[in-house]
Amino acid sequence: RGDAEMNMPFAGAKLALFIGARLAVIRRDDTPRIPWPDYLDLPGGGREGCETPLACALRETREELGLEVPERAVSWGKRFQEGDGDKWFFAAHLPEETASRIVLGDEGQSWQLMAPQIFIAHAKAVPHFQTRLALYLSGVSGDGFGA
Repeated sequence: RGDAEMNMPFAGAKLALFIGARLAVIRRDDTPRIPWPDYLDLPGGGREGCETPLACALRETREELGLEVPERAVSWGKRFQEGDGDKWFFAAHLPEETASRIVLGDEGQSWQLMAPQIFIAHAKAVPHFQTRLALYLSGVSGDGFGA
């Protein structure tokens, strides 16, 4: 892993979490004060304290879906520059039976598993996460983050 890369300043992280062949997706709250209200989203969020990008993504996934995703399940990560601070996008794969352990946290209206291509094409999915997921699926290499 590129530890120097992972420890550079960043604002948040997201996780494309595959449960079997499908993607864990959260429908955002329908509140006008938040970005992308009522859109389909992926687990993740803002950095807390001095946590690493991966620790951020895994903590947010635990809070939002009730799942402890082991670091070894994360196979890919890439840094993206955004105006409000760099963001990381990770991908992890867990077995299909993990779905039975998902419990929605206190953010979001609901969760579902969907084919990644449906998320990418969905009219109400957060657009930059659609693009990042498509990039991962295209086979492009990550940023110093190995399996």
